[in-house]
Amino acid sequence: MTVLRALPEARAVSAGVVDATLAEVADGVYAFVQPDGGWCLNNAGLVVGDGGGGVLVDTAATEARARRLREEVLRVTAVPPRTLVNTHFHGDHTFGNHLFPEAVVVAHERTRLDMAAAGLHLTSLWPEVCWGDIELTLPEITYRDALTLHAGGVRVELLHLGPAAHTTNDTAVWLPEQRVLFTGDVVMSGVTPFCVMGSVSGSLAALDRMRRLGPLVVVPGHGPVGGPELLDADEAYFRRLRDLARTGVADGASPLELARAAGPGPFAGLLDAERLVPNLHRAYAEEQGAAPGERLDVPALFQEMTEYHGGLPACGA
Repeated sequence: MTVLRALPEARAVSAGVVDATLAEVADGVYAFVQPDGGWCLNNAGLVVGDGGGGVLVDTAATEARARRLREEVLRVTAVPPRTLVNTHFHGDHTFGNHLFPEAVVVAHERTRLDMAAAGLHLTSLWPEVCWGDIELTLPEITYRDALTLHAGGVRVELLHLGPAAHTTNDTAVWLPEQRVLFTGDVVMSGVTPFCVMGSVSGSLAALDRMRRLGPLVVVPGHGPVGGPELLDADEAYFRRLRDLARTGVADGASPLELARAAGPGPFAGLLDAERLVPNLHRAYAEEQGAAPGERLDVPALFQEMTEYHGGLPACGA
């Protein structure tokens, strides 16, 4: 079994599309890892059962990257995947859906709703990115709590990690026989977690639920593949976030003031540390009684994050 672990020595903001490849992480199970895992450089996956085809987990943000994914998929199996699972609604995981026309798209019911509402808005955040010719392809089959797929003899379980974690519509893709877990963006590897559209407490609950599955291989939404230690690392981040928010609320400091005072601390080595600002807004909201997933003014928080960062965060898509 091959498991990808190492991050590049230095961040390449414009990492070449050819850097992304499918690597086998268990028999017939592949991870498509896009270095370095920062903004819009997501991971995807492929499950190939008897007879080829199988299940694709997520796509990619740009036309070029989605075409690279398709090229890699057809390198592994001559039969295109018949099922495509979107782990949540964000465009870096869904914009390439239309380049897999043979597949039926499956997702949580809220993923379809949020995809339709968001449209191609992500492209406006980084207009300098060459997004290419992308089309919005919504899920055709949705589920509420759990759904089991069977791909050529491989059992693929879809689990809603609700009510909210990274978003309100996160799907974990669990292969119980292979003990491989595709987490979507509920887990990041070497990359700062992001819960502004979800929940701090919900992320902690989701991490605990996934840990109890007993995975051997964890394919995160961004960053290198690892094992259950990825769950532990993200849990530590969210616990610090919760503790900071409790202190900040008690002291009357704003999330931006607290972020400037506290900084990323022990998580300074993670990519995209500027996410601390919107994450603190989510933690503050929950500390003050907001329900997990309750809507915040995300555009305003993105602007505040940009102010904290000293400019627009880099997007390598």
